[in-house]
Amino acid sequence: MARLVSNTQMLIKTCIQQDFGESTYPTENAFFEFFAASQVLKNYNLSGEEVENGIVGDGNDGGCDGLYVFLNGELLTADQIDNLSAPKGSVLNLTVIQAKETNSFSEEAIMKWKTISENLLDMRKVVDSFSSRYNEAVRDGFTLFRDALTKLIRSQIKTCVHYYYVSLAAEVHPNVRHQAEELKEIVKTLYPSSSVEVYFVGADELMNLYSRDADTQINLTLVDNPISLGSNVEYVALVDLPSYYHFITDDAGSLRRNLFESNVRDYQGQNIVNSGIADTLKNSRGEDFWWLNNGVTILAEKITQITTKELSLINPQIVNGLQTSTEIYNYFSENSANLESEKRNVLVRVVVPESEEVRDNIIFATNNQTTIPKSSLRVTDTIHLQIEMYLKSRGLFYDRRKNYYKNQKKKTSDIVGVSFLAQCLISIILHKPDFARARPSTLLTDDTTYANLYDERYNLKAYYNAARIGKLVRHNLAVSQNMTQAEKSDILFYLLYAVVAKALGKKDISFDDLSNFDESLINDDIINEVKEPIYEKYKELGGNGRVAKSSSFVGEIDALLGF
Repeated sequence: MARLVSNTQMLIKTCIQQDFGESTYPTENAFFEFFAASQVLKNYNLSGEEVENGIVGDGNDGGCDGLYVFLNGELLTADQIDNLSAPKGSVLNLTVIQAKETNSFSEEAIMKWKTISENLLDMRKVVDSFSSRYNEAVRDGFTLFRDALTKLIRSQIKTCVHYYYVSLAAEVHPNVRHQAEELKEIVKTLYPSSSVEVYFVGADELMNLYSRDADTQINLTLVDNPISLGSNVEYVALVDLPSYYHFITDDAGSLRRNLFESNVRDYQGQNIVNSGIADTLKNSRGEDFWWLNNGVTILAEKITQITTKELSLINPQIVNGLQTSTEIYNYFSENSANLESEKRNVLVRVVVPESEEVRDNIIFATNNQTTIPKSSLRVTDTIHLQIEMYLKSRGLFYDRRKNYYKNQKKKTSDIVGVSFLAQCLISIILHKPDFARARPSTLLTDDTTYANLYDERYNLKAYYNAARIGKLVRHNLAVSQNMTQAEKSDILFYLLYAVVAKALGKKDISFDDLSNFDESLINDDIINEVKEPIYEKYKELGGNGRVAKSSSFVGEIDALLGF
């Protein structure tokens, strides 16, 4: 007798089909891998591009559809390894995802994980010796985890390996759970002090994740009536430390990292300032905490005063106070018993900005009172607000505020990431698609590169054209059936450069050229005409990431174009 399909299974299937219909994915199975990863990783607040970049589910994937490495909750990329550092006690997490749009969980998926974990998590084995068995993207994901662990070994970091099996199942068979326990034992043998977990995400869990409200509403409990000028757009108040700890953590006790997306600083680890904050928390000498700390600034889209001692905040963002918040989180995570007796307070300012310009000014000012790299503040520059407004007027959404438009339910295909636009500009204007491919996380840190690409004197249409053509090329590759995901990523920015260069008939392309360019002339026929010879040359040279990251490959492309 066939097993009945539950209401939840039918509903989540309908949601997936509807979302797939609005996507650029060639098949529903391919889209489900992205969909599953997006839901599982929701707490990490990744952009659509970041999720897509971790999808590795091609042939020879060893049961891995998604691979992601996080350090203290922040996504790691290979170009960060050389300069990677972390404070003692940091957490390195490898997340492996398998996504099957079926109504059951199978033993086979876990068995594949057992094999690939024995092969690629064993530091005694050379990852590239498995090149005939596992695809390049999978090997790169495990290599990134191993390289990060090796780089940070003296920091006494904590390691976690988490496996997520996502399907539309209603239950997990005991045999599958037994396989999962055996998988955990294998990994624990290789990394005895690690936290190893296997999670089964079925239809009910998937629906709960999918249904989570895009708007975040969090209540903030105050010590007393806040100071206000009579409006509901600005409040200054004291918040006791336990209440603030509960404000910045979720139901599982994890830090709500999405609260800090607008904070341009990263957590700086155990530097002199943070060590001082930690010492103040651990060693109370009779002073209240807020006497010794500058406090926290929170921006929100709406503030409602529920009672004299409670505020309701819609989509709050902690724009100044990341270091303080993280140290408070660390302190109570390690000393949870103190939550009951703690009486000290932190000073909190809550503001609803009247405009985007005011919002950016607050972010810049509150983060520019002490030394901070200028690169971290760049998305608050006027040029980025201008780009956002210009693109929005033409149907594209510049993700200057990470995931803002995703949370507004805009189509992923219409959202342009900050890094993606920078990669497009570097490929077209600077003639460096190799740089764009190899350094996705560090593109805006170089002052010279930034100055060459972002200037208020440039015609904004150039940014629109770069983004629009980049999206067209990316979509063309997405629906290509004869390439792996890794190959598509490798040639994306070379193809983008080549399409524009061929249309203009030259390799040295200026902002004026790009702003005057008629992007409507670019279509799939033109892209395909350029794509085939580029792909053939790429495969001829080796067809791997080393080719794509080589500075010589762009010369090969120029030769194909006759330059």
